[in-house]
Amino acid sequence: MKRSLLVILLIAVVIPAMAGGIVHNSNQSASFIRMPARDASLGLDAVYYNPAGLVWLNDGFHLSLNNQYVTQTRTIGTTYPGLNRSEFTGEVVAPFFPSFYAVYKKDRLAFSLGFNPIGGGGSAKFADGLPSFEMQVAGLPALLSASGIPTSSYSFDTEFEGKSVFYGIQGGVSYKINDIVSVSAGLRYVMMNNHYQGYLKNIQINPAFPILGFTGSMVPAPDFFNAMAGMFQGLAGIAGSLEPLVAGGGGSLTLAQAQQAGYLSSEDVASIAGGFALINPTIDPMTLSVEQIQGAYAVATPVFVAQQQAMAGYAGATADKEVDATQKGSGIVPMIGVNLNFERFNIGLKYEHMVSVKLKNDTQVDDVGLYPDGDEVPSDMPAVLSAGIGFDATSKFKVSAGVHYYFDKSAEYGKMLNNEFVKNDQVIDKNFWEFALGLEYGITDNLMVSAGYLRTQTGVMDIYQTDLNHSLSTNSIAAGLRYAVNEKIGINLGAMNTFYLEDKRTFPGTTQVPSYTETYNRKAFTVALGVDLSF
Repeated sequence: MKRSLLVILLIAVVIPAMAGGIVHNSNQSASFIRMPARDASLGLDAVYYNPAGLVWLNDGFHLSLNNQYVTQTRTIGTTYPGLNRSEFTGEVVAPFFPSFYAVYKKDRLAFSLGFNPIGGGGSAKFADGLPSFEMQVAGLPALLSASGIPTSSYSFDTEFEGKSVFYGIQGGVSYKINDIVSVSAGLRYVMMNNHYQGYLKNIQINPAFPILGFTGSMVPAPDFFNAMAGMFQGLAGIAGSLEPLVAGGGGSLTLAQAQQAGYLSSEDVASIAGGFALINPTIDPMTLSVEQIQGAYAVATPVFVAQQQAMAGYAGATADKEVDATQKGSGIVPMIGVNLNFERFNIGLKYEHMVSVKLKNDTQVDDVGLYPDGDEVPSDMPAVLSAGIGFDATSKFKVSAGVHYYFDKSAEYGKMLNNEFVKNDQVIDKNFWEFALGLEYGITDNLMVSAGYLRTQTGVMDIYQTDLNHSLSTNSIAAGLRYAVNEKIGINLGAMNTFYLEDKRTFPGTTQVPSYTETYNRKAFTVALGVDLSF
C-alpha cells in the first residue's frame, strides 16, 4: 500500500504533438500541416525534411517562420471496480509550437540553420487525476472492510501537470553534385526539458470503529491510521505491563480482583478488556485470570507490533504529497541526406542517427521519493529513416508521398519493469512508422490549395500501455493553402485533424481485485501559420 500510493505521481512521459514517432515530432512547419508529405520538399522547410534538396532554391538568403497551435484531449477509461468515476480526461495545449529555418544558397552550395521542438512541445493537465491515481485510494475501503472495519467511501484532491519540450538546433551544408544528385550533412543539438508539478492531498475515508470514536463519518485518512497505530502500540505493551503482576503472585486474580486490590486502575481494566476482543472476541476476559490474559497478549504482541507498523505506514502513505521536479539533458544527432531530381519528380532521403541521452533530475520538492535530486533517467531519441517523392502530374497539380521509419527497439525511453529501466525491445514489438500522402493544386499563379493524409502505426506491446504513458496509431486529415504575396513573400496556412485509434489493455486480477480493462483514446487538432521570406 505504501509503495503503490507513492508511485501514482510518477509521470515520465513526453507530451507529443499529433505527428511523429513515440518521442519525435514530425509536424515541423505550417506547410506540413496543410500537406504532410514533405520528405521530398524543395521549399524552405526542406531544412528539416529534405536538406539535400535545398540546393534547388534560388541563390540568396531565405527565412521561414512558423507557429502551430496544438490542442489534444486524452481520455482514459477503466473498469477497475469501486472508483468514483470510470473515465478520466486530460487536456494538452501547445499554443506556441514554433519552427524557424534559414538558408543561404550560392551556386552548388546551401548552408542551413533550423530551430524547432523536435520532441514534446506542450503540457498535459489532469485536473481529476488518472485511474492509477484513484485506484490506490479507492482500495482503502475494501482493505479496511476486509479487516473488520466497515468503510464504504473515500475522497481526495489531486492535480498533476506535466510539461515537456525537446528543442532542436541544427546546422547543415548541402551540395549539388550534378543536375540530378545532391547530398547533405548536418548536426542537430537537442535540449530536453521535462517538468512535473502536482499534488495528492486531503485523502478522507469513513471508517466505523467506535472503540476509537470513528462512527462512519468522513475523516482524514492519516488521522484514522495514526489513531489505529497508537492503539496497536498500546496493545503491544500490555503483555509487558502485566508481567510484574504475574511474577509477583497476582496472576491468579481476575481483572476485577486486581482492580479491587489496587494493582490496576479502572482505565487499565477497560483498555485490557477492550483490546482482548481483538485477540478472541468469543471469550469474556473478565472471566479469565490475569496470567491467562497476559499469556494471550504475549502471543498476540508480534501481531500488534506488525499492525502498528502497518498503520503507521498507511498514515504516511495517505499524508499530503507534492512534487516539483525538472529533468534536463542534451545530445547531438548526426544527419545525412540525398536528393534525386528529375524532370517531373523529386526524391528525398534522410537518415538521422540515434542519440543516447540521460536526463538529470533537478528536484525542488519530492514527497513521493521518485525524483531524487541528481539522479539520471534514460531518454534516447532513436534513429530515423525518411524517404519521399514529389511528382508534378501537370503544371498545376502535384502529388507527394513520404514515409518515416523510427528505430525504437534499439533505443531506451526510460520505461520501467519491476522497478528497473529496460531497453525498448522488452516493451516494443515493432518499430513505429508513418506514411503521408499529399495533393497540391495551383488555382492561380499566386494561390495554391493543398490537402493530405497521414497514417502513423505504433508497434508497442500491451505492457507498454498505461494511463500515464501510451502510444496509439493515428489517422490525420490535413488541408490548407499557400499564398504568394510576391516573388519574395509566401504565406502558408494549414489545419490538421487527428483521429487516434483506441487501444485497450487488460490487467490480470489479484486475490483482492478482479481483472480490469483500461481504454486509451485521444483526439487532436492543429492550426498553423508560416511566412517564407527570400532576399
